[in-house]
Amino acid sequence: MNTTAAYYSGSKGIVVKNYVPNQPDPLQIQVQPAYSGICGTDLHIFNGAMDQRVDLPHIMGHETAGTISALGTKVDGFEIGQPVTIMPLNACGKCTACCRGLSHICYQLEFLGIDTPGSFQSFWNVPAHTVHALPNTASLSHAAMIEPIAVACHDVRLGKVMKGDRVVVLGCGPIGILVALVARSIGAEVIISEINNFRLDLASSLGFTVVNPNDEDLIEYVNDWTDGAGADVIFEVTGSVSSTKTMTELVCARGTIVIVAIFGDPPPVDLFRLFWREIRIVGVRVYETQDFSQAINLVDKNILPLDSLISDIRPLDEISKSFVDLSQGADIMKILIEA
Repeated sequence: MNTTAAYYSGSKGIVVKNYVPNQPDPLQIQVQPAYSGICGTDLHIFNGAMDQRVDLPHIMGHETAGTISALGTKVDGFEIGQPVTIMPLNACGKCTACCRGLSHICYQLEFLGIDTPGSFQSFWNVPAHTVHALPNTASLSHAAMIEPIAVACHDVRLGKVMKGDRVVVLGCGPIGILVALVARSIGAEVIISEINNFRLDLASSLGFTVVNPNDEDLIEYVNDWTDGAGADVIFEVTGSVSSTKTMTELVCARGTIVIVAIFGDPPPVDLFRLFWREIRIVGVRVYETQDFSQAINLVDKNILPLDSLISDIRPLDEISKSFVDLSQGADIMKILIEA
């Protein structure tokens, strides 16, 4: 069989070419990716925003599911052909964060697919501790969504969302819609704020109440919805300055704002409002093992409408076009690349 990989070379250039895969090191597992999702971070790399971090040429990809094709000589507990997914975090185990049990935010964190080669290739060698077994009945296309679902599980958990809470999700990209779905799965009432019509229509089709803040006054809407109290939890997933100006006006007394998005520049935040209403603001980043386990369970039990979120599945030789389509704002929620 041909073994191919997609190499990012900088300046929005991706070339798919043959290569000879290495055998896994003693403590590695070689995975044959079946499907890999294109992530927002991959888009940042493609658009040149992370050229100072990645080594060129670079193989991207970290949202994946596949089967084990080879085992390192010191690896046990896994079998050839076993379906798996990857939790792509490799911590140092020595820094303050790691010593406090927070290895997911290790000060020297190595993120597979960013700091090392990723999954857009025929065979991917990864540290054995990053590999999570899947049920034999798992849909591998759905399982390729486990990594971003784990992000949403982490966000909802750290936001301390409870059954009956009223939740506002600002932004309805792949992570925003997953946050909304995970919050709803535990019994929260959720509304979504978004300005993109494709995303609004998709969220509405999944049963969410949606608000376009360009057409409606979001603050007034939330006040009416909550009888003037404000929402219990706000998730900021847009990364926009306008959203950070609004979020403090939407939350109730002693409510929570969860910062999910990455901001290029420090945004303005109404600190007086935080003081006045004793608002808790929480930053969230990636996920922990319990979030990954929850995500696997959600996929295994088919709780989330993943077929509605997977806009297209394309072969590896269409990966460059896929990045262009996503960068240009096509009506797409998630593209999976089939290796």
